[in-house]
Amino acid sequence: MSDDRARHRLGSVLVALQFGLIVLLAGMGLPAFLSGQVPAGAWVLSAIGVVVGVWAVSTNRPGNFNIRPSPRAGASLIQQGPYRWIRHPMYTAVMACGTAAAWASSGWLAWLTLGALVAVLVTKAVLEERWMLMAHPGYAAYRQKTRWFLPWIA
Repeated sequence: MSDDRARHRLGSVLVALQFGLIVLLAGMGLPAFLSGQVPAGAWVLSAIGVVVGVWAVSTNRPGNFNIRPSPRAGASLIQQGPYRWIRHPMYTAVMACGTAAAWASSGWLAWLTLGALVAVLVTKAVLEERWMLMAHPGYAAYRQKTRWFLPWIA
């Protein structure tokens, strides 16, 4: 199997896991959100996640990024908007919303599901970092001045 096919297949598995875990978390947290029985912090965290996600997508237009961890051929390296401080703002947004859903659910299964989602996103980020270094000559310098998921936190 070619390296590109293996990357594509691995990326597809990780994306399927990511979306499956997001659906599970949403299903566990949504009833509390709909009933209004959610701690204020969960509302704030979900709002932050939505804002960061929309900001990231509006900065890094669809067609430039790939939902899989492998960079698209010919894509440019984005270094403005939230990407000025963090390399994976879309993953940050997903983790914030997932944490809000787990908090709203307050069940141990939701927290376990969130842990699995974070593990998938970290795995995607590790692979993406490796492949971005190969695809973009300026990525190593960009990594030196930014953080993974949260500004000012390695």
